[in-house]
Amino acid sequence: MTTTPTPLNAALALAAVGVPVLPLRAGKVPFGNCRTCARNTCGGRPNMKHAGTCTCPHPCHAWAAATTDLAVLNSREWARAWREASAVAYHPGGAGLTVLDLDNAQAITWARTSLPATRTVRTTRGEHWVYQGVMPSSNAVRPGVDIKSSMSYARWLGPGTRAITALPEAVRTLAVKAPSPIRQAPQAVTVPAGGAGGAGEECRHRTPTYLERGIAMAEQRITEARSAVHATVYRTFLAVLSTHGRCGCLTENHIARLFTAAQAKGETARHCTDAWTNARTTLGL
Repeated sequence: MTTTPTPLNAALALAAVGVPVLPLRAGKVPFGNCRTCARNTCGGRPNMKHAGTCTCPHPCHAWAAATTDLAVLNSREWARAWREASAVAYHPGGAGLTVLDLDNAQAITWARTSLPATRTVRTTRGEHWVYQGVMPSSNAVRPGVDIKSSMSYARWLGPGTRAITALPEAVRTLAVKAPSPIRQAPQAVTVPAGGAGGAGEECRHRTPTYLERGIAMAEQRITEARSAVHATVYRTFLAVLSTHGRCGCLTENHIARLFTAAQAKGETARHCTDAWTNARTTLGL
C-alpha cells in the first residue's frame, strides 16, 4: 500500500539534496513570525543554518526561515508547524535557482515563444519554469509573470519535467525593463519637515559636509557587503537614522541614494521600505 508523503517527509527529502524548505499553512501562506522576530525587530541577524536572516528556531520570516538543516526541520520548535502545514515551500535563490511563475495560458504562450525551454512544473493555474541561476525576485514583470529567486519562496509542486537550463539573459532583462520603483520608494518613507523626531530640534551637524560624509559612508557600507546584505542594509539605515533622523536634515534625495545602493545589491523596493520603517520604529521616530 502506498503511503501519501507528509509535508515534513517531502521537506526532508528536498533538504537532503540542498534545497532550503519551509512549511506553508492553508492558502500557501507562511507561518507567522514568532514574538522575538515580530515586525523584524531582530533586524535580520544572520544564521548559517538558515537561508535568510533569523536566529530564532521557529519557522518565521517566510523565505528567510527556509533551511536545509535536518535537525532544525525535525526540531520540537518546528513540530507544530509541520503538523498544521498543508504544503511545502522552498527558497529558489537558496538552491541556486530562479522560478518564472506563469500564472495563465497567455503567459505560458509568451514563454514558449520567447524563452528557452527548461524544467517545467504544472501549477493550479499555470506553470513554473525553473532555471539554474539566481537573480533578484520581482513581481508582475509582465502580465501574469512573476520572478521568484532571491528573497522569495515558491510552493513545491514536484520535480517537473524536462532538463533544467541556465538562466537566460532574457529573464534577467524582464526585471530590468520593469518600471523602476526606486523613485517611489523614498516617497513611502519621506522624513517629515522639521525632522523625524519632531520639528524645531536643533541641528547637530553644523555643516552639510558632515551629513554628506555620513551618507557616502553608508552607501559604501552597503555596496561593500559580501554577505548578509539584508542585515547590513537594516543596520546601515538604523545608523543613519540614529545620527541624522531627528533634526530634519535628511532629504528624499539622501534616502533615494541609500535605497539605490541597497537595490544594487539585490534588495527590492519593498524590503528597503520595510527596513527603513523598522529602523524608524526601533528608534521611536
